[in-house]
Amino acid sequence: MPPSPGGRSAAASLHWDDEPIVAFEGTRRRIRAVSAAAGRAGIRAGMTVPEARARCAGLHALPWDDTALDVATLEATAQLIGASPQVTPVRGAPGLWWVGASGFDGLGGERALAHALLRIAKRWHPRPRIAIADACVTARAATWAGASFSTSGDERSLIHVVHPGGDAAYLATAPLALLPIEEELRETLRALGLRDCGGLAQLEAGDVERRWGSEGLGAWRLSRGEDARRPVLARKDACPSVDTELATPAPTMEPILFLAKASIQRLATLLASQGRAIAVLAVTLTLDDARGALPNAPVHTVTRELRLPRPSARWEVLFERCRGLLAGWTLTAPVSAVSIAVIAAAPLSGDQGDLLAPTWRDPAAVEAALARLRAELGPNVVVKPVVRDSYVPERAGAWIDGVDNDASTATYAAHEAAAGKAKRDRAPLEPREAPGGNSADVTPALRLLERAELVDMECDADVPRRFTWRARPLAVQRASGPERLSGDWWDQGYRRDYWRCETEQGEFMVYLDRADDGWRVQGWYD
Repeated sequence: MPPSPGGRSAAASLHWDDEPIVAFEGTRRRIRAVSAAAGRAGIRAGMTVPEARARCAGLHALPWDDTALDVATLEATAQLIGASPQVTPVRGAPGLWWVGASGFDGLGGERALAHALLRIAKRWHPRPRIAIADACVTARAATWAGASFSTSGDERSLIHVVHPGGDAAYLATAPLALLPIEEELRETLRALGLRDCGGLAQLEAGDVERRWGSEGLGAWRLSRGEDARRPVLARKDACPSVDTELATPAPTMEPILFLAKASIQRLATLLASQGRAIAVLAVTLTLDDARGALPNAPVHTVTRELRLPRPSARWEVLFERCRGLLAGWTLTAPVSAVSIAVIAAAPLSGDQGDLLAPTWRDPAAVEAALARLRAELGPNVVVKPVVRDSYVPERAGAWIDGVDNDASTATYAAHEAAAGKAKRDRAPLEPREAPGGNSADVTPALRLLERAELVDMECDADVPRRFTWRARPLAVQRASGPERLSGDWWDQGYRRDYWRCETEQGEFMVYLDRADDGWRVQGWYD
């Protein structure tokens, strides 16, 4: 194809919906979805690919990909949460979402919501269609209004609002093809001469139920704008929440995390605008299992609360804590819906700040970082040191789980007090000389080896003078000691003479184990 005057080919300038494209599935290659250009060529869902090619020789046929569709639906759902807290992808109708439009009177009204949704949807399609109505069936029919297919790009042609109470009147002229009913029932109604929803709505409910049962009665109600479906049930309580449904139940946590991030962003922004910070979040997962499928049985939901050490309005901190919660959550069934609600909030105090600002500090950010490490690496990986009541260096300290709770803090304080008393009771080694030649009681950090290592020691009058450690000969320039320690005869008893030996390579702690007359290196000083 020759290039266009602008330098790009005409094909490259077309959007995919302006090209004849179909998606097929199954061994019979039946078409499941068609682009707008393919629809204008007379191609419809249900045809086979050869039948469609007979109508359009330049047809592009692609296999239906449920995985790619689920990923795209999840991404779009997360973006739509930014406009409304009630978002539900319509099952069986890819590319269609129910979005809650109530409660926007103080935020510009329904028109402002429609324009916000339009800006989001244009990331995927240049001419998305937005409709607002009392019932979902009416909103769906309004998106198929003739003006909505205008290629002018005028936003007024892409938004249709059905005024409150006008659903039945609007549907009266809508074709039956816009009702979500079984194709067999639709063909039966057409055979009786019914072409639009108004004709079906004029029938008597009893006659419809006797002839077509509950399915026919459901179609009759939809034709009158009586649709019980909702994005979610709007909550009237004081707890802000974001409720979303998945187009396909998710067996893993990755899609849940994706939606949780968008939900927490919205909730944190909402509460921050009210001068509040989030203290407790509740995460509710709706499980798609056999319990919810029983007759008259409620859906199976599981809720866990996330209590923050400090209230925060920064979504990054909240999301990292939520990530840690979900990482330890074992799913017993696929998840079909996610709800995140603010259970408790607190007045927003102080500046939330910028995480990358070098002069700003946020204790909650530390909590979030540690929570993420625990979630990714498992328990007992974030640890802190505590002092133990022991004279032996390798037993005088330990690492415990770094979870900040009252029990660990009390244990730490008790051990520290006991160790302080032990340190006061024991005779210290000779103080070392501080830099600059002034004598001062400077306590350097002792780096203990994981296990004390045997060395060959040369002594002069029982004072260490030279030893070989890890094949390196070390001459002792100054030796302080001995500090004789013994005890624990009831459990791994010890009898040792400790020395602090200064060499050109550094200062070492060595000891003579009187139980076997062997010299060992315990560690070195920084």
